[in-house]
Amino acid sequence: MVSLDQALENSRNSFTSGEFIAKLSGLVRIVTDSKNSVSNEDLKSYYSEGLLSILTELGIQTKIIDNYVENAPPFLIGERIESSELKTILLYGHGDTVPLQQGLWYEGLVPNELKIVDKKIYGRGVADNKGQHLVNLLALRSVLKTRKKLGFNLKIIFEMGEEIGSPGLFELCEQYKDYLKSDVLIASDGPRVAIDVPTVFLGSRGAINFELEAKYREGAHHSGNWGGVLRDPGVRLSHALSVIVDTNGKILIDNWKPTSLTAEVRGRLKSLPGIISETLEIDESWGEPNLSPNEKLFGWNSFSVLALNSGNINVPVNAIQPSAKALCQLRFVVGTDANKVISSLRGHLDKLGFIDIDIITENAINFEASRTDLNNIWLEKVEQILEKFHGNKIHVIPNLAGSLPNNCFTDILNIPTIWIPHSYKECSQHAPNEHLPIELLTNALLLMTDLYWNLGKSDSQK
Repeated sequence: MVSLDQALENSRNSFTSGEFIAKLSGLVRIVTDSKNSVSNEDLKSYYSEGLLSILTELGIQTKIIDNYVENAPPFLIGERIESSELKTILLYGHGDTVPLQQGLWYEGLVPNELKIVDKKIYGRGVADNKGQHLVNLLALRSVLKTRKKLGFNLKIIFEMGEEIGSPGLFELCEQYKDYLKSDVLIASDGPRVAIDVPTVFLGSRGAINFELEAKYREGAHHSGNWGGVLRDPGVRLSHALSVIVDTNGKILIDNWKPTSLTAEVRGRLKSLPGIISETLEIDESWGEPNLSPNEKLFGWNSFSVLALNSGNINVPVNAIQPSAKALCQLRFVVGTDANKVISSLRGHLDKLGFIDIDIITENAINFEASRTDLNNIWLEKVEQILEKFHGNKIHVIPNLAGSLPNNCFTDILNIPTIWIPHSYKECSQHAPNEHLPIELLTNALLLMTDLYWNLGKSDSQK
């Protein structure tokens, strides 16, 4: 008689045999930097060379879909239908990564060559997102290998453009809405709240990028001959930034403040541990006053200046610059009207006398904020299964602090979303030395095997 124990043993063997490391190494070896010079054909090879073999093992019928956005990378969708009477789970993952950042990693590390050092697996994409979706695929395979069926229907979406804003994903979900119809999304991205405790989150913050520019003339002018009679763009831009947030980061634009920090959300966040970092000291005085750090991170909005430019700081000259520019970002939760973010900023600046500051949005990368209801039945199911496996309470947060294309699933496919991350905050995601501990990945593989097994129906349960 088949059993969960057998499925878990199959997953353990993936590590002890070296298979998991070998498969992950193969995925990391495929360079999938969607921001730079990798072509769409090269990105497509991640599907054929990286994923196809295991998808075939899972009996998933796949198809590659060209992107609806010109020059954007393709999608991979697929399905395994066991019975019309069964529930359907949608799996998502992205194979693209941020740039490799060659030469900035620890000595002896090459970003697209997986290497294990001190029980940590290093390589670009290990955490974001190749290692995470590999965990889920191999857990599914262990269940299928043991029970000869999943006990649910499975549909998949993989993309190669998440790091550039998921172009075309909305169109894909709209065009293939019937094909992708599912009961729930269960996927993995982002970090756990604590490395040794499973986390579930139900959505993500949105992100709006824009530029502020003060531009007054062509060319720089001698600061002695013209200083005091020419408007300085660096000074003007600095003052404009200071009316968006105060000196401690509190947002000063009313329409940029969310309405969704409810008692229920506060209750979930209150049960979480404090924000702990191995490398960073949290500044509790920064941001919205009278909120806990967890409320600021998961339940509120934040404004950041990503880059500033006026002149050349490395080769300064005694001249008043013609322009100054800042690349800015608002991370926002549900309860924020994203369509009014830029217009509210424009009105705020104009009211305070900054009509000379231009707002540029042509190159904005926007993710909408989205969140599945905390009371949904799928969260209840998943939470119970994970807590039984873990032996204690798990961490549930309303949304990831970062951004994901979660609203494609909640708004277009109209399904609840359950995200179970297999990473941790110190993994150097988007930075040199990206890594994951072997112990974390091993635990995640067993966790997901247990989850899929318990979500599936055996013959006796039908």
